[in-house]
Amino acid sequence: MALSEENRKGRDRASLPPWVKTTALTMGSIAVTMLGLLFVTFIIGRVMPIDPVLAIVGERASQSTYDAVYLELGLDKPLVVQFAYYIWDVLHLDFGTSLLNARPVSEDIARVFPATLELATLGIIIGVVIGVPLGVIAAVRKGSWIDQVARVVALVGYSMPIFWLGLMGLLIFYGILGWVGGPGRVGIFYVDVVPSVTGLILVDAALDGNWDVFKNAFSHIILPASLLGYFSLAYISRMTRSFMLEQLSAEYITTARVKGMSEWDVVWKHAFKNIRVQLVTVIALSYAGLLEGSVLTEIIFSWPGIGSYITTALLSADMNAVLGGTVVVGLIFILLNIFSDLLYKVFDPRAK
Repeated sequence: MALSEENRKGRDRASLPPWVKTTALTMGSIAVTMLGLLFVTFIIGRVMPIDPVLAIVGERASQSTYDAVYLELGLDKPLVVQFAYYIWDVLHLDFGTSLLNARPVSEDIARVFPATLELATLGIIIGVVIGVPLGVIAAVRKGSWIDQVARVVALVGYSMPIFWLGLMGLLIFYGILGWVGGPGRVGIFYVDVVPSVTGLILVDAALDGNWDVFKNAFSHIILPASLLGYFSLAYISRMTRSFMLEQLSAEYITTARVKGMSEWDVVWKHAFKNIRVQLVTVIALSYAGLLEGSVLTEIIFSWPGIGSYITTALLSADMNAVLGGTVVVGLIFILLNIFSDLLYKVFDPRAK
């Protein structure tokens, strides 16, 4: 009897595929993380010294108007009930109405996020394409002039204020040399020339076949994207160098060299192959940092992205917009972490 019961439990465990368990754990982790994020943003919205009712009705509104809006917002209910309503609204992508333009915050975020996505994507491409090879070469040529240059580049990238570099870039490359476009995503004569399909102006211009708009938009994005790419490059090259130095000092690398394997194969097919999983995390975190909105860069270049949107909302005490943007940024980090986990299994079969 006991044996049959044990066999039944064994069959139940065997009937549940591993991917189901992994999916359940991942979804549970996402749910707990999002719940924590929503709790933090909810508390911030309640402890901020800003009266949400006054922000809506204004200081000259009558007491009856104030009370009506107070009840409409559900502020008379217990905090637990308010938090439950808040979760329900967020699940339905309802972040409230912006006090600045009386539009739904979700629509505003959908409008500004493509600008940040386009800028951050180009920036991370620049950072990866240059930063990874630079870090590998610096590790292979440790102590050489190339290594010294790579370390100086990383040091400057960490220490230089981004707003100063942005202003100097505009002064030199736009104001003096005229090599790039000025602030904004596109010149004033090209605004709304191509239909918005994806919200990514370079993609939309290419889809429309309007290469004049494409060139103009590229001239505007290349400087801020290069600036963000440089800061990503500094971090990525530094971490790549560190990972590669650790691998190049391992015994299996010495063994491969003793066996007569070419230096190219030793570096790229062995050492670099074993740091790909670590690099995935580094690149994903860098990309998430750019997607959350590089506030100073977007402000300096008048880039209408989510970073400048949240900053403007915060300065105007528009808490619905601030909290909505914060939730979206947190969701981005969560999704990129999940994407990193999936790439782990591609680059390292042992993770399966």
